[in-house]
Amino acid sequence: MFTGIIEEVGVIQELRFVSEGATITLAASAITPGLKIGDSISVNGVCLTATRVGPNSFLCDISSETLRRSNLRQAKQGTRVNLERSLMVGDRLGGHFVLGHVDDVGRLTAKTASGEGFEMAFDFPRALERYLVYKGSIAVNGISLTISSLKKDSFSVAVIPHTFQVTNLNMLMIGDLVNLEVDILGKYFERFFQLGLIPGEKAGSKLTSEYLKSQGF
Repeated sequence: MFTGIIEEVGVIQELRFVSEGATITLAASAITPGLKIGDSISVNGVCLTATRVGPNSFLCDISSETLRRSNLRQAKQGTRVNLERSLMVGDRLGGHFVLGHVDDVGRLTAKTASGEGFEMAFDFPRALERYLVYKGSIAVNGISLTISSLKKDSFSVAVIPHTFQVTNLNMLMIGDLVNLEVDILGKYFERFFQLGLIPGEKAGSKLTSEYLKSQGF
């Protein structure tokens, strides 16, 4: 599990595609001290496992499913990626709960200066619409961000100067793919009502506006 607070921007040294996925070697100096084989690392928001660790680099395997669902399928040597080690018990949770299980990819559609920061807009697949909430959390390339505006097929985030400078958001061009992971709490909430797990309700009941009103929402 991760928090969406990026520790370092690493560089892909090698990306080798094989029949069942790929292997990726990343150069990173800040997170490799203490890194062990078997540790989980968020790479552009994708949870990968270190299979080999060197002084300033590490190697991971990538499954075919991960390639299909993430922008790692378009990565190449020299691509800069956001890195975060897994959350330790007792760490501060500065962002939100990020699992590293990318839901799908979106595209950068607009980038507008806003004060010293930027307002960035991304489109998203229709299947993710029900999980996006105005002022809710979303992980973009593994970065914990807050949705500042929401439309039918796109959302915007306000990016402060620090986040823009220390992540690969500053390298994105219009049309570039980004990895999207919606807030897991929304998925659990949806599943709760799909199963009808509401006190006094029959299985299969649906979430309705009447029920929400009765609960004070």
